[in-house]
Amino acid sequence: MQQYDFIIVGSGSSGSVVAERLSANGRHSVLVLEAGGTDRRFFVQMPLGYGKTFFDPAVNWNYKAEPDQGLAGNADHWPRGKLLGGSSSINAMVWIRGQREDFDEWRDAGNAGWGYDDVLPIFKAIEDNESGADDWRGQGGPVHVTDLRRFVHPLCNLYLEAGQQVDLPLNADFNGERQEGVGVYQISTRNGRRMSAARAFLRPAMKRQNVRVETNALATKILFEGRRAVGIEYMKNGRTYQARAGREVILSAGSINTPQLLQLSGVGPAEHLRSLGIDVLHGNDNVGAHLQDHQGINYTFKARTATLNQLLRPWWGKLAVGMRYLLLRNGPLAMSMNQGGGFFRTDPAIARPNMQLYFQAFSTVLPRPGERPILSPDPWPGFSIGLSNCRPTSRGSIMIRTSDPNQHPKIVANAFSTNHDVDEMLAAVKFLRKLAATPALSKMIDEEVLPGPSITSDEALIDDFRKRSGTVYHPVSTARMGSDVSSSVVSSRLKVHGLEGLRVIDASVFPSVISGNTNAAAIMTGWKGAQLIQEDLP
Repeated sequence: MQQYDFIIVGSGSSGSVVAERLSANGRHSVLVLEAGGTDRRFFVQMPLGYGKTFFDPAVNWNYKAEPDQGLAGNADHWPRGKLLGGSSSINAMVWIRGQREDFDEWRDAGNAGWGYDDVLPIFKAIEDNESGADDWRGQGGPVHVTDLRRFVHPLCNLYLEAGQQVDLPLNADFNGERQEGVGVYQISTRNGRRMSAARAFLRPAMKRQNVRVETNALATKILFEGRRAVGIEYMKNGRTYQARAGREVILSAGSINTPQLLQLSGVGPAEHLRSLGIDVLHGNDNVGAHLQDHQGINYTFKARTATLNQLLRPWWGKLAVGMRYLLLRNGPLAMSMNQGGGFFRTDPAIARPNMQLYFQAFSTVLPRPGERPILSPDPWPGFSIGLSNCRPTSRGSIMIRTSDPNQHPKIVANAFSTNHDVDEMLAAVKFLRKLAATPALSKMIDEEVLPGPSITSDEALIDDFRKRSGTVYHPVSTARMGSDVSSSVVSSRLKVHGLEGLRVIDASVFPSVISGNTNAAAIMTGWKGAQLIQEDLP
């Protein structure tokens, strides 16, 4: 029997931070259990290498959602990181916090201490922003944030001009005073390498004698004495082990694995658990419910000038960018596929942006089977403009299918299941065409490839985005935070309602999805959660 002060399940965006913060003073022993293996892989560290990890079972859970009526019956691929750093080791690295109103809504829903003014100092402490510190940004923190404006493809600058021609302001920092507008995304890299949570937090913590990290260790059950969590049972190399936590067990396994582990341990929807032969320790229908996620789609155009397709498709181009990356740590391989972006409102009457934009200076209409599209650009010059909804009202769920911890849970996204989400996306794709018709971009467009000029009616546009939309990999809220125990899983201090010695610290606690990419907010949640634990120590 192993004994530690704290056991953390998951080494992802939140868990890595919790491990570093709780071990920093040297007074507490910390065990981190990670179901996957090492992050020291070339295509993990190389920023654009996430195309190689998109389907790789060595680093990816490779979840598949249920066939979704809202997505024309498609069963969506859900990649999640299964390695040190979790999904921060395989994501697109876009560094977005969300809007002030997102966090103020968390606070106003009864979660004291989670308003924007509460979390802004944490975001600033986390960051080492290349552009320097100001009222909104930090410098000197563990996560280096890179400004790509001097590196983007020339087409990206035309996209920025086009945005201004449809009355979107040029925005130098989407995490600054305002989010609305078009600009170049900042990404979490440093010196041409991915700045994952593992690199920023866990690797430094692993140098401490009071931290132990077990890789390839699948947590199978939370151990309880009465209603108090006292440890974790886990499997490694075909053997079962147990570890005891003298102070707390912390679930940082993410929005899929955290509710899965709770349910396997008898915490969740009582009727469902009993139907699977699982003894119910604490019935709570909210475990695995309230799933929220952003849905996205690309419109693709054939260009009249060279794009990254002509550089990334031929063997000599791959060789050139590869040598540039190896020698100089820059070029296309040191960036995200989303160079430009932005936020806009589908209706001027809306108080704040409700849609996110992505500009990609390449196209992938013809991907090779089983391969992430960014690895096989089209043979002709092309580019894409994508978008995703910021605050969808559709809700899904994540429920275990069986008592076997090795079986993937059932993921029901329920995408576009509300009229609000359908109407919003319809207005958004019409805006994309308006953007493409601007003088700045139209002069560079030979033709619209997807969905194509024949798709014009509202019915056809809706049918198209149902067929071609999919997750943009931001699932949250499956163990949501709230003061009302009848509609949440954890308190504002991230303690699981009705139990002792157990907290959840990851994106599953988000009361609602934020307006933008979720990785920065997940890292913030790890920092905040560790603070709460330290405040509650006797």
